[in-house]
Amino acid sequence: MILSIASGKGGTGKTTVAVNLALSLGAVRLIDCDVEEPNCHIFLKPEVGAREDVCIMVPHRDESLCDNCGKCADFCRFNALAVSSGIFMSFPELCHGCGGCILVCPNGALTEEPRSIGEILHGSCGDISVSWGLLNIGEAMATPLIAQLKNKMDPLQDTILDAPPGTSCAAIGAVIESDFCILVTEPTPFGLNDLTLAVEMLESLSVPHGVIINRDGIGDDKVEEYCERKGIPILLRIPHDERIALLYSEGMPFVDDMPEYRTMFADMMSAIREMITK
Repeated sequence: MILSIASGKGGTGKTTVAVNLALSLGAVRLIDCDVEEPNCHIFLKPEVGAREDVCIMVPHRDESLCDNCGKCADFCRFNALAVSSGIFMSFPELCHGCGGCILVCPNGALTEEPRSIGEILHGSCGDISVSWGLLNIGEAMATPLIAQLKNKMDPLQDTILDAPPGTSCAAIGAVIESDFCILVTEPTPFGLNDLTLAVEMLESLSVPHGVIINRDGIGDDKVEEYCERKGIPILLRIPHDERIALLYSEGMPFVDDMPEYRTMFADMMSAIREMITK
């Protein structure tokens, strides 16, 4: 099963859920798709093994063949190429690597060359396989790196994807094709606002989903009323507990110190399996 953990915004406890769920299940693959600021490994402290560079293919111009006709720039919808007053300009940071400019060039002046956008790291923590991506500073596109990360999934092993926050292209790239998505929220007006956006995203992708309410007890009942109205199951409530916050501040998963939550997470996973097999 591919299980993604998402949220309408950052700071709701998405990584907390992903890490503690993985530790409660064991023998799973945990992939941190929040490539701009991955932090699952901070809590799991895996032994780092392989590293691999991630590249996208961008156009390279042969000046001897190019007559600055501008057809490549006209084709590019991302403004990664421009031709003005007979001057050719390239902006590789904007390139999505589609290769269309190479196809439309009448003189064969464009070829592809790799450009590094980040790296993928692999490690292990007991029987948990951990992979995470690290986007290069200044890169605008996280989705190609996330796609490479998702290629590391093992179809014979349960996979937990810690998605980027929000509803951007990066978040969509992480949760799409998931068997189920857990949305982590908090019972506040801001939490509800961002939850509704995340639900709309998942509905448009036809991804089954449920909600975990983190810091339960700090706000109001509007999140529960919304979930009841939409028919969204509330999978778990994690209380606003000073002990959990203290463990988090020390970089410790709370299931290590509060083992009763291992059972709660395992029971939640069993309930999710039942939901998706109905």
